[in-house]
Amino acid sequence: MKVAVFSTRPYDIEFLDKANSEKKHELVYFETSLKPKTLRLAEDFDAVCVFVNDALTKEVIDGLVKLNIKLIVLRCTGFNNVDIESACNSSIKVLRVAGYSPTTVAEHAVALILTLNRKTHKAYNRVREGNFSIDRLSGFELRGKTVGVIGTGRIGAAFARIMKGFGCNVVAYDNYPDESLKNGVVKYCSLEEVFNLSDIISLHCPLTPATNRLINKKSLQLMKRGVMLINTSRGKLIDTDAVIDALKEGRIGYLGIDVYEQEEKLFFKDLSEMVILDDKISRLMTFPNVLITAHQAYFTDLVLTQIAQTTIQNLTDFENGNINTDNQVCINMMRRN
Repeated sequence: MKVAVFSTRPYDIEFLDKANSEKKHELVYFETSLKPKTLRLAEDFDAVCVFVNDALTKEVIDGLVKLNIKLIVLRCTGFNNVDIESACNSSIKVLRVAGYSPTTVAEHAVALILTLNRKTHKAYNRVREGNFSIDRLSGFELRGKTVGVIGTGRIGAAFARIMKGFGCNVVAYDNYPDESLKNGVVKYCSLEEVFNLSDIISLHCPLTPATNRLINKKSLQLMKRGVMLINTSRGKLIDTDAVIDALKEGRIGYLGIDVYEQEEKLFFKDLSEMVILDDKISRLMTFPNVLITAHQAYFTDLVLTQIAQTTIQNLTDFENGNINTDNQVCINMMRRN
């Protein structure tokens, strides 16, 4: 197939070319994202390949139909960036990467917790400047702390098991509890109880209408004062304005995020020589108890290999008429509903 690959970075090209080493498909790479203004780039292609910050709106999907695009392949698991109704009512198939190593993202969530807690990022900068003082670098012991996990899918379950290994008390909320976690790993509670009980809360749920702005002014009032909040899932799970207010009031003691609600304008770009016009993230970066990484939780060689291999396999399966149902977005939406 002839495929227009959008939002590509050097590592995407490296791993996709390796997975496509037999040259089964003709991959043409574009650094720009897919949006109405760049639709014309998809002309004369059979398929488009997109990432998390490509906006597959109704306008874009209708435009792809007019260009006779047969397939959209997502280089990610989530599909909240896709107008599902338009996609499923169109002639275009939408395939995704149903899963990759869940430990990768779970470990990054733990890295955010440990860094915020023990202030290793601050210690690193101090020592590089010849400052060996440990004043104001004290942290707390994780053992015995209560960790709340919201969403216990594959990533949330991996995270829960890691935190249990630290000696934490793990409580969790999920509409569909994982029976394997009930045997001494987590205690399932109501969402309100998770908010009430937790010293640390980590978000591992998908973005849906029900979870949009799950962390808001009301839910923050239910949390312990000084709570640590971690988000490696989707940026719009958090109401950023409410979180900024809670940081200013001291209700949130630590914030670690790998995702941000307006990240498509920022993440995966080098803006070091530019003025950042997003006032919310600029404000977040002024807090000494906030740690932001730029959507890198998934970013390991193992996961990049798995994503590339599944993406190429999805293209091949579509050509052969033998598609893995787990990777079909519309089928999975029907299962969810």
